Amino acid sequence: MIRYLAAQPWKFITAIALTLIATGCASANGESDTGIPPQDPALVTVGSDLYAAGCAPCHGQDLRGTDRGPSHLSTVYQPSHHADGSFLLAVKRGSPAHHWQFGDMPPIEGLTEEAVAAIVAFVRENQRLEGFEPYPP
Repeated sequence: MIRYLAAQPWKFITAIALTLIATGCASANGESDTGIPPQDPALVTVGSDLYAAGCAPCHGQDLRGTDRGPSHLSTVYQPSHHADGSFLLAVKRGSPAHHWQFGDMPPIEGLTEEAVAAIVAFVRENQRLEGFEPYPP
């Protein structure tokens, strides 16, 4: 194998270059290793304000949690485990403590489905950009 690479190093260099180009193209297209697609920027902006007002006191403005609630960047909140609809259900019905010991999350009054969709877009965009933290923290 070493003789082959030494005799034809251009093939090795070409393979490395193609891999780097393919990886760069994926990033340029907005893909990330989280598998979360880019979110609508306008929706993310609205969601950011709503999150700051209603979610950040417990989940942190940076989504990394507080002493009152868990991080939304935790791997537990990957779309494959907590789909977008689970956020809506948690807001409408509350959520019993089941991953952490912060206590039950009460229902949140006054948020429409559209508002929760904007919050989810904000959370997903941050997850896409930041990645996920391991669980347990």
